[in-house]
Amino acid sequence: MHIAVFEYKIVRASPIGSCLLHMLQRLCDEHEFVVFAAEFDNPRPDRIHFVRIPTPTRPLAFLFLSYHLLAWCYYWTYHFFQQARFDLVIIVECNVSIGTMSYAHFCHRAYLTHHWSQGAPGGVRGTLRWLDHWLRAQIEPWVYKRISSIVVPSQGLADEIATEYPFTKGKIRCIPNPVDIERLRPPPSFQREDFRQGFGLHERDIVLVFVALGHFERKGLPLLLDVLAQRSEPHVKLFVVGGEADLVDTYRSRARELGLEERIHFVGLQHDIRPFLWAADAFILPSAYETFSLVAFEAAAARLPLLVTSFHGVADFFRDGEHGFLLERSLAGVSRGIARFLAAPPHVRKEMGGRVQHAVGGYNVGMFASTWKEYCETVTNQTVRAPLRPS
Repeated sequence: MHIAVFEYKIVRASPIGSCLLHMLQRLCDEHEFVVFAAEFDNPRPDRIHFVRIPTPTRPLAFLFLSYHLLAWCYYWTYHFFQQARFDLVIIVECNVSIGTMSYAHFCHRAYLTHHWSQGAPGGVRGTLRWLDHWLRAQIEPWVYKRISSIVVPSQGLADEIATEYPFTKGKIRCIPNPVDIERLRPPPSFQREDFRQGFGLHERDIVLVFVALGHFERKGLPLLLDVLAQRSEPHVKLFVVGGEADLVDTYRSRARELGLEERIHFVGLQHDIRPFLWAADAFILPSAYETFSLVAFEAAAARLPLLVTSFHGVADFFRDGEHGFLLERSLAGVSRGIARFLAAPPHVRKEMGGRVQHAVGGYNVGMFASTWKEYCETVTNQTVRAPLRPS
């Protein structure tokens, strides 16, 4: 098959991008791919052709509009000069108005309607973030009506999209995101204590790790900082992994105001988050809204007990008290969850880590790739091969 793929960034540091990379790498020997992206970590240049779309990456609302328009132009230009005909065109959510299949990791209308108020940032950044979601929420129904299929990573998101857009029922397929289990197992060579000492951490310290590319408000970092300040336990430390430099600076200042500068380590965006998972004692994410949270699954694969709210994806396997502790998204609720973890003896925490690692063992890359292969072939057999055209 000849398959086109559209997404802003298909890179390892991006949750959606990393999933697409696994799919591309596993299927490119059987099918020919053309990727239209602003950034792409091409794993097989001999089998995957990259068409770079030069678009600014911030603010997100401008990225959405510029990519939406430029992708259409580059798509038609490629068709004209290469005489390309695609069997399948995969887009991410509603990022472009061209495609036969959408790989959706978010429902923007549902988020604005039901979850925005729980984790909305303030000021100019909040206004721009709301505008980004609002623009996507306007385009979602228009794109979803025209495409033939929608792939989502969790049953919760499938139900959410079907509720918001009833016309999508019957064309949604759930393919859970892949977790590279072997890559996330702590290797014997990893010097955990040496790594922790590099950050001034002691053996007696209990280290939590919070990981997010951005959207710190939605994912609960302000709430977590307030809880840590309230609990006043010097031996409880926190790694904050992710965030652009300006966002990190904002929260570093906030942590300083709360007297937490000695207990929180902001490390910014990392190409490889594994050492921070391996060095921590638990993963924490008091998020208001997630559709899968790949990083929570990665933390589980790294044998970390999970301290999380109930959100899509994790809710499919997580058992409170066995795989970690469920958090209520409130000051008292998050504090109570941390207290439960701290009260658990070390051997109980270790057993939790082993159980949660086993629980995510089925979310492996091989299963993900084979399911994608089967579904792409099914969708293609149900449609007629056609030249590039708007949805």
